[in-house]
Amino acid sequence: MSGRRIRAIVRKELREFRHNSSIVVAMSIIPLLFVAPPLIQIFALPPEAASALAGGNALLYMLGIPAIVPALVAAYSIVGERTQDTLEPVLTTPIRQEELLVGKAVAALLPSLIIAYAVYAFVLVAVGLFARPGIASALLQGPALVAQVVFTPLLAAWSIWVAIAISTRSSDVRVAQQLGMLACLPSVVVTTLIAYEVIPPTPGLAVGLFVLLVVLDLSGWRFVSAMFDRERLITATR
Repeated sequence: MSGRRIRAIVRKELREFRHNSSIVVAMSIIPLLFVAPPLIQIFALPPEAASALAGGNALLYMLGIPAIVPALVAAYSIVGERTQDTLEPVLTTPIRQEELLVGKAVAALLPSLIIAYAVYAFVLVAVGLFARPGIASALLQGPALVAQVVFTPLLAAWSIWVAIAISTRSSDVRVAQQLGMLACLPSVVVTTLIAYEVIPPTPGLAVGLFVLLVVLDLSGWRFVSAMFDRERLITATR
């Protein structure tokens, strides 16, 4: 694949995102929905609750951000261009479909990772500054921090491939975004259940989920590449 053509697609997509107010607003609001509830609960906890929180994984709830935000962006990637009549000129160029898909996936991944890590850093700082004594040290555990760093890009990549697959078969941007979010809800449910220890977090579970997500990300790219019908998409834009 041509790195030059992929970079061109990435730059084009990022410019499109910046000029699309609905995407910018959605990428701003959704993280707030994930940040506000846990922070309110954490700030209200008394110091005596620190012992109960020790060794917990409450902040894994924040993994819902990389599971949802990328889906909104990636769901726009194909159907958005179809509705604006800019897809056909791209598809009639010599660019390979694998290059096009990788470029669109990377363009959706970059802002999603920046938002997810920035919001998580904000939560860590807020907890460290404003939580009652002992609460911050009980919450800010090494394994939870590592899990956040490692699983954020894996969850985001999986959400992106699911949303791009939906985008290639949709004819309406809002429908594609709604379906993309619905398709990514199972990831949010699993991370929430682990955060609240309904599903006990263990090293074996972490390794298993890591391997599963790597396999899903790689197979997702292969699957979307196989279902991407350039001729059908060109015809549909006319």
